[in-house]
Amino acid sequence: MPNDFYFVRMIHRLTRKPCPGEPIWDAGLLMRGSVVGFLRARNLQGHDIYLLPYAQHRNAGYILLDLDHATPQVLPLMRSNGHEPCVLLQTSPGHLQAWIRLSTTPLEPAVANWVSKHLAHTYGGDLASTDWRHLGRLAGFTNQKPARCIPSGSPWVKVIEARTILASAAQDLLRSATQALTQQSPAAPPQRIDPGLHVGEECTMTAQAAGRIYRTWMKRWRIQERFPQIDWSIVDLWLARKLLAMHISPTQVETILRLGSPNFPRRHGDPVDYLRRTLARATLSVPTPRPVCSTHTSVPHTPDRLIDPQCGESRWPR
Repeated sequence: MPNDFYFVRMIHRLTRKPCPGEPIWDAGLLMRGSVVGFLRARNLQGHDIYLLPYAQHRNAGYILLDLDHATPQVLPLMRSNGHEPCVLLQTSPGHLQAWIRLSTTPLEPAVANWVSKHLAHTYGGDLASTDWRHLGRLAGFTNQKPARCIPSGSPWVKVIEARTILASAAQDLLRSATQALTQQSPAAPPQRIDPGLHVGEECTMTAQAAGRIYRTWMKRWRIQERFPQIDWSIVDLWLARKLLAMHISPTQVETILRLGSPNFPRRHGDPVDYLRRTLARATLSVPTPRPVCSTHTSVPHTPDRLIDPQCGESRWPR
């Protein structure tokens, strides 16, 4: 399920309390061996490991269908209806979770909720798991739920199949959701946002994670290949603008620049003021903030010359 950022939650099977720490992780961090080892240690201590593609106030385009009592006919039926999953997990013997990708851009919560409930009704899924931000289990870890224990111990969450695809009937589902919501009363109460899915004012991101995010965007934009003399203040501004457009909080963006920008604070006499001014300028250059986009979004060509924002107009990577 390609995405730039993921919400990861570790919940203890007995206390049902989440493990403290920064919940928003970038894709590169999740693939590091040391991070997998950390998650396995928590899993061994009795924590269930959950994951959600993250798009802050919206759904990232993926719908979770929890098939607690799946019949052999349900998957062929889903495929014949054009609702084929991009990821299918076995969370324990006889229990499946299917992720269905409907869009490469984020969805409004009301739309995701409608589709999730529709699919659960259609295929006998768990109606309690139809929230637009519902987390699914992360494969490669054990299911600590006592009711799922088998004679050999806690069952492993396994990948049955995984393909980077959109459901072939995705547009039909989204069209039906939009029509159904349009017919509903406009006085319906707004969606309540779970505060646990958002980055707080205090950011606990490590220097390693911040540096990895910074280097990832440098590589995507081919900064070092295209610019023999790099003005890091310009790159800081580009990255701040990009992350803010992806609805990453200003607190976290500031932390990424402070910990990830090469040799920071370099020659800045007042680093705090520099970061404040950089974020302020980046905010002004984002006319319509957008949520997290897919990592497969192409990056158009950017100019071969960096222009100091104090001297002239800059063109931004998109």
